[in-house]
Amino acid sequence: MKTAVAVMLGVEYPILAFSHCRDVVAAVTNAGGFGVLGAVAHTPQQLEIDLTWIDEHVGGKPYGVDLLLPQKYEGAEEGGLDREALRHLLPAEQQAFVDDIMVRYGVPELDDEQRRAISRMGGMNVSPKGYEPLLAVAFEHPIRLIASALGPPPAALIERAHADDVLVAALAGTREHALRHKEIGVDIVVAQGTEGGGHTGEVATMVLVPEVVDAVAPIPVLAAGGIGNGRQVAAAMALGAQGVWCGSVWLTTEEAETLPVIKEKYLAARSKDTVRSRSITGKPARMLKTSWTEEWERTDGPGPLGMPLQPLLVSEAQVRINRSASTPGSGAQELATYFVGQVVGQMNTTRRAGQVVLDMVNEYADVVVRFAEEAETA
Repeated sequence: MKTAVAVMLGVEYPILAFSHCRDVVAAVTNAGGFGVLGAVAHTPQQLEIDLTWIDEHVGGKPYGVDLLLPQKYEGAEEGGLDREALRHLLPAEQQAFVDDIMVRYGVPELDDEQRRAISRMGGMNVSPKGYEPLLAVAFEHPIRLIASALGPPPAALIERAHADDVLVAALAGTREHALRHKEIGVDIVVAQGTEGGGHTGEVATMVLVPEVVDAVAPIPVLAAGGIGNGRQVAAAMALGAQGVWCGSVWLTTEEAETLPVIKEKYLAARSKDTVRSRSITGKPARMLKTSWTEEWERTDGPGPLGMPLQPLLVSEAQVRINRSASTPGSGAQELATYFVGQVVGQMNTTRRAGQVVLDMVNEYADVVVRFAEEAETA
């Protein structure tokens, strides 16, 4: 699996693992892949703690950091607004809608200390005011890659990264998005099909990957969306990708910090049990279909707000739901959801993250050997 991306990143296997869990990042890196820490909701202090921990556990092996760098969001013209300024922009209709959901499903309220804890959380850092402090922390550590999961990376970021010998990747859901990434000078384009979890577009991986490969050549492309085993890795390579970017498959690993009730839902889910919804972040993101997503699809509802107002609107509600979701048969359990791709249908067992990497590699090798044998006998 010595592809261009594997050489660029200095890894044995071009299997990139996006995760909000530092344990998964370290485990995949130590198994020969490349862990990428999703840091959009970190505070600078939390990011410093997690990156220091990763440094101590990977022994100099390479890893990366992922942030959301959208160009369109509320307050973009001012360079971003702080949480208090954004809070004043929340319409009363949407606030009442969330309150009504919590009452109808019987989700317990938080006490004052729990509310104060939410106010201290990092939130979604999608503006320069939010992500620049995170970048300052990241560049103090030996990261090998910085990735933009939503939007073209700012030119200044690319220049700064290259000055520190850090590669820049950006996710694209269309050929047009990929071309923009190429024009601004990213090193790797991640073509993410609609099957993927989290923020994703509408074009399927099988169609998107070859389109992007042809459009941005000679820049290497990673395939993302619907990839969780070695056969899917082989398919991605056949489409012209130089590696894969996976996120959902790590959510049921032993190291993952996924809530137990959500992990149980993942293990039982079928591939059709996901939906693209704006109900958590304000932008279309694939997640488990639950009563929460269905409430936000109601024709008589106010509809979700844009980013970053929607995550601010629902942050307390999500904490309340997650705190009570472990009660069987409760309204909170019914509402509980999280981001995941259609590959959830094959996530039926819990494994160590390192074992997931090795299983991918072994199955990929079996496919390559089978193709070679069939070619010899043809």
